[in-house]
Amino acid sequence: RVVSTQSTGFAGIQLKVCADKETNLRRAGEKIAEAASKGAKLISLPECFNSPYGAQFFADYAEPIPDGPTTVFLKEQAIKHGIYLIGGSHPERDGDKLYNTCVIFGPDGEAIAKHRKVHLADVNIPGGILLQESSALTPGDTFTIFNCGEFKIGVGVCYDIRFPEPAHLMKMRGADVLIYPGAFNMTTGPLYFDLLTRARATDNQAYCASVSPARDVDASYVAWGCTLVAGPSGIIMDQIGPDEGTVYTEFSMEELKVIRAGVPIWKQKRPDLYSVGETAKLTWNMPL
Repeated sequence: RVVSTQSTGFAGIQLKVCADKETNLRRAGEKIAEAASKGAKLISLPECFNSPYGAQFFADYAEPIPDGPTTVFLKEQAIKHGIYLIGGSHPERDGDKLYNTCVIFGPDGEAIAKHRKVHLADVNIPGGILLQESSALTPGDTFTIFNCGEFKIGVGVCYDIRFPEPAHLMKMRGADVLIYPGAFNMTTGPLYFDLLTRARATDNQAYCASVSPARDVDASYVAWGCTLVAGPSGIIMDQIGPDEGTVYTEFSMEELKVIRAGVPIWKQKRPDLYSVGETAKLTWNMPL
């Protein structure tokens, strides 16, 4: 399949995740096939799509990349359906370190990038949620953009969306679309999930999608669900509820041009007063 140079169909899969990895991979394959059959050329899975979310699970489900079964599965799916596949995230083991990692494959099976979650969610909201990802995970130090036809796609994982600077840097590198697989919860979801997705879209005049696991009220960590995609003006283009399902939309280069020309914020910024600049430590597109 050939991705259109002017528009491309996107699908964000809100998968119901269980404790059995093989079941999760099988169900993900079914949902990928369904989305591809409806014309999606760029497909994203959710954060921790092959395992339950939680510091207590990461070590048991962690795999090496690129030889682990989950990475092999993602490569096979990209080739089978001729799609660009953003592999949500899954726990990666590299030596004695664990990462929350998103692997991206092109339609020919080429491994485009490996994005390790940069910002770890260590939060304590009284009466709400306590998370301490740093007790198990190591943060990544790489930002990721890849080409999908005419579009440049920037990728982050979950809590990465909370920080506007990386999204801004990705836009400065030409990102037209920002994709964040993210398992927000029943406290942070209603507060921030829609808000941050729309904010990153509006700030950067880019499409932005947040792709969650489905809500499972019996899980030890209950994901918010409600996967959505926002357009370059911050308007929600498609959103589903908490149950398993898929959001669909079409990314249009013409719409991006119209929005950016009508409100030309990138020409109106004041770098003489403020800036978000790249540093020598900033690296891009970490290979597998």
